[in-house]
Amino acid sequence: MKLYLVRHGQTAANIAKKLDTALPGPPLTDLGHEQAQQLAEKLATEPVEAVYASHATRAQQTASPLAQALDLPVERVAGVHEIVAGELEGRSDQEAIEQYMTVVRSWTRGRLHVPMPGGETGEQARARFTGAIAGLAQRHDLTRSDGVVVLVSHGGLIRMGAEWLASNVRPELPDRGLIPNTGIIELESGADGGWQCLSWVGMPL
Repeated sequence: MKLYLVRHGQTAANIAKKLDTALPGPPLTDLGHEQAQQLAEKLATEPVEAVYASHATRAQQTASPLAQALDLPVERVAGVHEIVAGELEGRSDQEAIEQYMTVVRSWTRGRLHVPMPGGETGEQARARFTGAIAGLAQRHDLTRSDGVVVLVSHGGLIRMGAEWLASNVRPELPDRGLIPNTGIIELESGADGGWQCLSWVGMPL
């Protein structure tokens, strides 16, 4: 079984490079809707059996064209919303961005006790994300070689989440920067119930 972790399409906050993590969040821009349609076309021939999304408006709007094309519902999943920025919410200044990235780099190195200023710790983010994925795993037969589950989530979280799930994702990958809008991290379940990363936004691993 494969799990595609997909970042949502473009929003106005993305254009402004603003830390915008609160729910329900902004809608997609016109380009974001185009990206969502292109995602649906890209995955149209994949054996997708379920389409999930976070509770954020942008994630649900990104998932919708794919779900409609496959005659599937968009199922909302708790726990896969963006990393909570806390006191940095709504800011786009260089100081805030550097603070955010410093915390994320701490998490990639295993220092999960470090919190976002006024926000969540890596331990909290990891627990909610891996718990949500475990819930999806219970709903689908991960031992099968075919079948794809799509989860539309958020760039910061899926960068970290892929490292938390897959043993072959090293810290250098999430450290490289943002996942592009509608970029895909492709994971595959192993016989032991663990995950391996097959590709990172088109780059094979």
